[in-house]
Amino acid sequence: MNARLALILLAGLALSSQAADLAAGRTKAEQVCAACHNADGNSTNPQYPVLAGQHVDYLRKALRDYQSGARGNAIMAPMAQALSKADVENVAAWFASQPSKLNMQR
Repeated sequence: MNARLALILLAGLALSSQAADLAAGRTKAEQVCAACHNADGNSTNPQYPVLAGQHVDYLRKALRDYQSGARGNAIMAPMAQALSKADVENVAAWFASQPSKLNMQR
């Protein structure tokens, strides 16, 4: 096996071992996010965005940007800063896995 293939396989194993825990994401969303976004991410208040069904990478980046200050919001910054790396992964995966109520039927 060449070195490049070995690195690809190791990277795949590392990613699979860090798979998001949807149950933990749901619990954290219920504890931290539900007041504004609802536990399933389908906010009914137009002041707060719907998170359900968003792309997981978008949600991860948004939370990390709130944590670092790259994305400023007086409400979201302290909420995001309280999240661990695992929390970010889990919450992002939880909301991404939820069906969005923004979809319209024709």
